[in-house]
Amino acid sequence: MKSLALESHGDHLSPAMQTNPSAEADVAVVADRILVRSFAEADRSAWNEFVLAHPEGTFFHLAEWRDVLRRAFNHRTHYLIAEQDGAIRGVLPLAELKSFLFGHSLVSTPFCVYGGIISLDERAQAALEQAACDLARQLGVDHLEMRNRRRQHPTWPCKDLYVTFRKEINEDAEQNMLAIPRKQRAMVRKGIKAELRAEVDDRVDRHYDMYSESLRNLGTPVFAKRYLETLKDVFGDACDIITVLKGDRPVASVLNFYFRDEVLPYYGGGAQEAREVAGNDFMYWQVMERAREKGCHVFDYGRSKRGTGAFDFKTYWGFEPEPLYYEYYLVKRREMPNLSPTNPKFGRAIELWRQMPLRITQLVGPPLAKYLG
Repeated sequence: MKSLALESHGDHLSPAMQTNPSAEADVAVVADRILVRSFAEADRSAWNEFVLAHPEGTFFHLAEWRDVLRRAFNHRTHYLIAEQDGAIRGVLPLAELKSFLFGHSLVSTPFCVYGGIISLDERAQAALEQAACDLARQLGVDHLEMRNRRRQHPTWPCKDLYVTFRKEINEDAEQNMLAIPRKQRAMVRKGIKAELRAEVDDRVDRHYDMYSESLRNLGTPVFAKRYLETLKDVFGDACDIITVLKGDRPVASVLNFYFRDEVLPYYGGGAQEAREVAGNDFMYWQVMERAREKGCHVFDYGRSKRGTGAFDFKTYWGFEPEPLYYEYYLVKRREMPNLSPTNPKFGRAIELWRQMPLRITQLVGPPLAKYLG
């Protein structure tokens, strides 16, 4: 493959980026008849059609995530297309995070479980990889991060921290219930006996209160409510919120995504009472049942860190962990970043955060969380 070179504009940045920090870098790379260029609004339909048709395309590759990242966080995005003779051969969604506290990175894709390059052949894959590395150097980031379900960059450092959990949804409700291991199945039935009920919420308010309480209890900064509202607005029917109530009291809530024939319960949380009435188990059973009724065949339980309570909870449901490959191209850094709560250096800050009043964490958390993608 021929060497690739980004077309620079000005002092490493295009004029638009020098005057508007939210502008995207102009990218134009040609190699082996593969053109790599920046996403334009006119590409939206073709981009999403490519993602939907590609076996490795995910919900997080959809072009609408570009809208979410820009609207909710004002992050600069750099979505790249590899094409040949006007036909898309590969895509790569990227977003830039720049913070005094947490550094400067280029990620595919922040706030998402999956990302990375999807392509039709090795030439498009190589062209997008080279364009991303060139862009990372041009922007002067500390590192470039690709979030993959399979190893794509074997020479890059790779983090062995996260796993995902996916399982088939049977068309028969009773078979799905029996597929849950006995102890956890008893918890679902406990929630049913407690006369819990589930509602689909049009607004994010009840969900945000329970989600932010759960994150506070974990010692993790919460996103702004505007982020969840943006997800609902941008994705429409492909995003819903299911809230579980005991009488009139909400006890648990989860925001879900729908992609092809998959359901992805993504942001979930519960009040203290949820533990007493098995609210979380009942909630995920309701998500599975509603997804089955919609015709979904895959339950994607999402990402968890090894050795955490969330990891254990999902294995108790009978899900087998699948490794995720978060790979790094280091530019200014000499080692992989570690912003995980499992990093011992954050231990004191986490304990202090857990002791803060919920409303305070809802105020001071979002300016931090927007860079913890």
